[in-house]
Amino acid sequence: MKFVSIVIASKSDYAIMSECAETLKKFGVPYELIVSSAHKSPQRTKTYIKEAEAKGAQVFIAASGMAAHLAGALAAMTTRPVLGVPMDAGSLRGEDALLSTVMMSEGMPVGTLAIGHAGAVNAAYMAIQIMALQDDELRVKLQEDRISKAKKVELDSSEIETIL
Repeated sequence: MKFVSIVIASKSDYAIMSECAETLKKFGVPYELIVSSAHKSPQRTKTYIKEAEAKGAQVFIAASGMAAHLAGALAAMTTRPVLGVPMDAGSLRGEDALLSTVMMSEGMPVGTLAIGHAGAVNAAYMAIQIMALQDDELRVKLQEDRISKAKKVELDSSEIETIL
């Protein structure tokens, strides 16, 4: 079964990353969500990547804060797309995590999203877009979602428009 793997470095990341999971669920995209740390449980992380690939993981989403090495660790262990979500977990308000996630070595890419909530939701959307390359039903759902968002903008505008 094809699915998206969400790996969070700490249980404290769950509140934000559950929004990623909910977005995937809205589109009917199967996912797994686990806690594993690049630093505290490197063997668990390595074992999980191989098991997830064998079960059908198509995209990995990694969320971590501060040093934020989780996405890079995943990218080093898989050739599947890895999307990184920097978390606001320290005194630098996530900027350290953003830089750690985006500044990967050449040949070990991590698609880096925004810090926190927007990053979590957009990571789900990007994973869905990647999977939709081989899934016409999912592609149609994405197109319908875009149309729905455009209609919402028009409705919101019609409720407050003022023309002089």
